[in-house]
Amino acid sequence: MFQINDNYQKLPGSYLFSTIGKKVAAFSEAHPDKSIIRLGIGDVTQPLAPAIIEAMHKAVDEMADAKTFRGYAPDLGYEFLRKAISDNDYKARGCDIEADEIFVSDGAKSDSGNIQEIFAQDNRIAVCDPVYPVYVDSNVMAGRTGTYDAATGMWSNVIYMPCTRENNFVPEFPKETPDMIYLCLPNNPTGTTITKAQLQEWVDYANKVGAVIIYDGAYEAYITEDNVAHSIYECEGAKTCAIELKSFSKNAGFTGVRLGYTVVPKELKCGDVSLHGMWARRHGTKFNGAPYIIQRAGEAVYSDAGKAQLKEQVAYYMKNAATIKSGLQEAGFEVYGGVNAPYIWLKTPEKMTSWEFFDYLLEKANVVGTPGSGFGPSGEGYFRLTAFGSYENTVAALERIKAL
Repeated sequence: MFQINDNYQKLPGSYLFSTIGKKVAAFSEAHPDKSIIRLGIGDVTQPLAPAIIEAMHKAVDEMADAKTFRGYAPDLGYEFLRKAISDNDYKARGCDIEADEIFVSDGAKSDSGNIQEIFAQDNRIAVCDPVYPVYVDSNVMAGRTGTYDAATGMWSNVIYMPCTRENNFVPEFPKETPDMIYLCLPNNPTGTTITKAQLQEWVDYANKVGAVIIYDGAYEAYITEDNVAHSIYECEGAKTCAIELKSFSKNAGFTGVRLGYTVVPKELKCGDVSLHGMWARRHGTKFNGAPYIIQRAGEAVYSDAGKAQLKEQVAYYMKNAATIKSGLQEAGFEVYGGVNAPYIWLKTPEKMTSWEFFDYLLEKANVVGTPGSGFGPSGEGYFRLTAFGSYENTVAALERIKAL
């Protein structure tokens, strides 16, 4: 008789945002007259920029002509997009990343879940706490995390790096030595980040102990401070210890279009084995390439018009972030984030748990956010709001919260 992967049975409950969706759907069904404002999931709301739409239309027309029709895309990505990424995201910032070290995919979430496949099962992972759930959950599925303690919300074989207000939500080097270190900077969910000098310390640490850093830079476009790195490869020595994940979802609104990429430098090796070669084999075996139309849309992100239009779009969301942060502070909340990321991290009031505050906000203000405990044990007692709604809805949500 066939057997299942028992590691899936270890996962506690359903995926965080699935649980939120079910709770909101139940509330809507019970209260059809209530107008709900969603500031929970990090999904964008502004339409794709005109330069991107124009590129997509042009690519669609090409697909209608036998002379310009494209079939299977190169599984590692079209050269035109990989070169645009290399030139704009890396070489323009002084990072020596070549086009053939870039692997185009259908999004950073897929890559952040799949990247662990090229590492041995007995590797120990270190994660910031709180953290984006996919990092831990995908390693649970792989059988790498040990046993789950429901009382603490922790896995026995995971090294947690608490990010709390006591350390300004910045991870500290773990007491135990990890093999894989997950860093998301600017951070989801806390919205905080570290300086380039601090990031250099992590690179030096990883090279010293022989660990690999899985660096999620999905929110890089929202960085406003000059001393914050836009890529880990701005740090000396990063090419021998770091894999970088990037997304078009938040910087260009591709959440419904799907496009991302992963950088695996050729210098990154385990002994004599190239991780670049391993990821190329995994990618080529299990992925048939992002669609041509979408990759042309990605190329347009780097056009002069695309850059200008997306700069305005990012500014729109960051205006929302500033509105949320100042509004909550005026209402007496303890608030963090909102400077280098589109996330606001707030302390729940009156010793409410994260889920108690979720229910309270939904029932009393009809506003949806994300319970901090869903991101890990150190997230308990905190709550995340996103700046990805419309400005009008953002203002309305703050008015409702202030009225509580």
